[in-house]
Amino acid sequence: MKIKEAENIFKSNGGQLKMTEALGLGISRYMLYTMKDKGMLNQVARGVYRLKSMPIQSEYDIVTVCSIFPKAVIFLISALFYHKMTTQIPYDVYIAIPTNTRIRLPDYPPIKSYRISQNTYSAGIEEHIIDGVKIKIYDPEKTLVDCFRFRNKVGLDVAIEALKFYRERGRMNLIKISEYAKICKVEKVIHPYIEAVI
Repeated sequence: MKIKEAENIFKSNGGQLKMTEALGLGISRYMLYTMKDKGMLNQVARGVYRLKSMPIQSEYDIVTVCSIFPKAVIFLISALFYHKMTTQIPYDVYIAIPTNTRIRLPDYPPIKSYRISQNTYSAGIEEHIIDGVKIKIYDPEKTLVDCFRFRNKVGLDVAIEALKFYRERGRMNLIKISEYAKICKVEKVIHPYIEAVI
């Protein structure tokens, strides 16, 4: 098998394969190591390989991160991207973890982790299954509140844009937003923006 054939097999399978999957599709261990040595593949986890040429931030990145860190909750820009509430393209997977959690970040995918208190960490978590992996992600309302809370990190313009996308859905849950804003202590910050769009 030629490298181009192996690359096409990766592409036709979403750009990421476990070694067992690659072997089952006819890609040898030698070919995997050759592609990795040539800079065509990243080893994203033990026995998991991903094409470097694949688009930045995909569901595969989220699945990889949540597989490695079960306590991680998809957060900020990554959560906005998932909920289609931003024009930003995340180059990192943003995650929230409890304050007392220690993690060792892998080389790939790039991760931005934020340690937050238990009550703000546990509020607003949704669970989804992607490729058989349980994904924790904050719901749209908590994501919106988090962006105003971390406006110095993501930019106030990103938070305001997210609010506009959220409003355009036509089903604003002001009660949830107020509850999360109280938990995150950003009621005074977010309320003027909410009042401006309702």
